[in-house]
Order: sequence, then C-alpha cells, then structure tokens
Amino acid sequence: MSRFAHPAGDRHAETPPHERPPLAPDDLNRINPAIWPRTSGRTDGALTVGHMDVRDLAREYGTPLYVLDEDDVRSRMRDYATAFAGSEVHYAGKAFLCKEIVRWLQDEGLGLDVASGGELAVALSVGFPAERITLHGNNKSVAELTRALEAGVGHIVVDSYEEIARLGFLAEQRGLRPKVMIRVTTGVEAHTHEFIATAHDDQKFGLSLNTGAAAEAVRRILALPSLELVGLHSHIGSQIVDTAGFEVAARRLATLLVQIKEEHDVVLPELDLGGGYGIAYVDDDEAPGVKGIADGLREIVHKVCTDAGLPVPRLTVEPGRAIVGPGGITLYEVGTVKDVEGLRTYVSIDGGMSDNVRTALYGAEYTAVLASRESTAEPMLSRVVGKHCESGDMIVRDCYLPADLAPGDLIAIAATGAYCRSLANNYNYLPRPAVVAVSGGKTRVIVQGETEDDLLRGQL
Repeated sequence: MSRFAHPAGDRHAETPPHERPPLAPDDLNRINPAIWPRTSGRTDGALTVGHMDVRDLAREYGTPLYVLDEDDVRSRMRDYATAFAGSEVHYAGKAFLCKEIVRWLQDEGLGLDVASGGELAVALSVGFPAERITLHGNNKSVAELTRALEAGVGHIVVDSYEEIARLGFLAEQRGLRPKVMIRVTTGVEAHTHEFIATAHDDQKFGLSLNTGAAAEAVRRILALPSLELVGLHSHIGSQIVDTAGFEVAARRLATLLVQIKEEHDVVLPELDLGGGYGIAYVDDDEAPGVKGIADGLREIVHKVCTDAGLPVPRLTVEPGRAIVGPGGITLYEVGTVKDVEGLRTYVSIDGGMSDNVRTALYGAEYTAVLASRESTAEPMLSRVVGKHCESGDMIVRDCYLPADLAPGDLIAIAATGAYCRSLANNYNYLPRPAVVAVSGGKTRVIVQGETEDDLLRGQL
C-alpha cells in the first residue's frame, strides 16, 4: 500500500445500524467535529454554527435551509493553498457555486474550475480573473467555447476529437491560441460508486490511454497552430478516501508524457490530477488530511517523472467537496413521526430529494441530529424521509434519533455543503431553499430561496 493510501473498506458491507451496539442517549447529542462545521457546538442544548443558534436561523429564514459556515469554508481554502504552495489549487465549482463563493476564492487566492457556460457566467459576473479559470466538460457547445475564448480563460480541458477541431477552428477565427489540456482516462477504478467514478474506459469522460485515443489527441492538437498543448488532466472519481489510485493514475500519465517526448520532442509543463478527495459524512468515515494529500501527490509526481527522466511538471489539483462540503448543514422541521412496529420510525421532514438527491441517486450516507434541543430519551432507529411522492425520497436511510422526537423539532443534517444546492430541483413543485452564510454571530443570504411565484414564472 502506498504511504499515501488511506484504506476505506466497503461501506455497504458495514454492520447495519440496527445490528450495532445500542447508543447511549448522550451519543445522540454529540457534535462530532470531524463531521460538522468547525465552528459548530451546542449552546443551551441547541446546535450552533458560526455562533448562530439554529432556532434563530429557522425563525428568520424558514426551513428547509442550507447553512454555510463561512469561516469553515475559507479556512479550508487556506488549508489547500498552504499545503499546495508552489502548485495550483482550483476549486471545483460544480460542488457548489454562487457569486459569494467566487468572491471567497478570489480573496483566498484560489483558481476555479467550471463545467458549463453558466458556471463561467457566475465567475465572470463578479470579475473573477479569467486566467485563473479552467473550463471542463464532455460536450462544450460552440457558444461555451466562444465565451471562454473571448473571456481569456486560463485553460480549456479538451474531451474529444470533435472538440479539438471545433476549438481549433474557433481560436483560428479569432486569432487566439488558448492553452489546452487533454482529459485522459487512465483506466484507474476509484473505490467509489459507479456514477461518480470517472477514470475507467467505459464512461463518457475523456480520451482513453489504453486505446491510444489520448496519444492521437496529442497528435491532433500539436498539428493545430491555433492551440497550445500545455498538459494532461486526469480525474479518477469523487468521494475518494483510498487515494492509492492517484499514484497509479500518475504513473500511467507519466508513460504518456514519455511517449509525447519521444514522438514529438515536446515536454509538457503541467499535470492536473483532478480532485475528488473524500470527506467524513458519518462517524465511521475517515477522510484524508490536506497535508497528507499534498505531500503524497508531490512525492508521486516527483518520483514518476524522475523515474521516467522527465522534468517535474507544475501540479494542479481540483478540490471541491473537500472545501465546501464539511462547512454546510441543512436544517429541516419535523412534520410527522410514524412508528412502523418492529422495524423503524419514519421521520418526515419538510424537504427531501428536491434539496438533497444524493441519497436517492447513489446511496449517500449522512449524520442527522436533533438540533433545536438536547434530549435524554432513548435512541430509536429512524429513517429521515422527505415529503415527495417517491418511496426512495429519503435523506438518511438509517440513523438513531431520540424517542421523544416530535413535530416542530428541528433536525440538522451534516456535511451538505457540496452537491446538495447544486443538484437541487423542483420536483413536486417545491421551491429550492435559500443558502445563508454564517460567521461570527452574523448571517446573510447568499442565494435567495425560491417562492411559488418563481416556480410559475415563465409558464404560458
């Protein structure tokens, strides 16, 4: 095992909650600092984030409500910037993007990855430096590529032969020579769900190393004077805690770098190993530390390149979830508590798969706590479910909550800062919740919540 590896095990093979040793009532009130935002705690029994009582947040802004701990998110941005000093850190905007997040990135000196023209528009709308933006996507439109060229984005990661030709033509028309990277599928299987593993050959992203498609992409780009090939890009998946896969991917990319040097006498100066670093969602999770990630990746890149007789390229990484995920929570109000005798209790909340589709989409796990008060009641096996007309509409499949839980109580779900608001939808015509930033006892809305008028707008 690599010194950089972090064994994760098979989470689906873990002991089901109802077969584990019983919890003590005090365990239900505990706020695990590895899971909750860094400023979290309890005051007078209620959960606090950013020195704000969640009961006050619910009264002022309603529920469901996304709450983002600004100090937590900014501190993680700084952690990555410090750990990867001398390398490039680009935040993966797909995790969660809004104007305020872009301002924080600019303040903290990070770059930004965008995966669509819309995400690019968010960044440009607040004056984020275009040269610090990388554009991704497996099917970029002519309009998206044109906007990226005219804005002067720093890098465009090409994903197909068609895109190489399309981008080369658009750049030549405008007398431009953008910096491009090739997204390479290295054949590495990340230990994660099929829907979020992205480096095996049988999927939509990138150009295969194994079939020679990536090498052919190099030839096509080098034949176009309107494109400047500067590096290779790899992304092996999401929510990765067993990071040994990065070493395998880096070694395979190094073989392509050697091939490029031998065939074309070209040395590429950049190597982007993507992101996907996992975070802790439940007590059993162990997330890799930032310094360990940085030291391990640097060691890997240095070793594989020196072994291959290549100069060490500039390294870029793309953390998204690891920066914004732990700093977010979602607040819900309990509506009904329904006991199914001999099985479990169904706790229905006022949101669901419209504000967090991850559980329904690929079996994500979460931690839930009673947030509006503490309780000394015995634990009851619970399933936190939404209000949508779907049996699969659940937020937490199995957890323990106090047996005295009642309608009107507030429940908080930890680690919802990533891929919750960004995947939110209006199923059953539920408005998407607001996002409120908290810091030092102060709050501000950074994304307004929708109303029914918003849902009807545009209908004829």
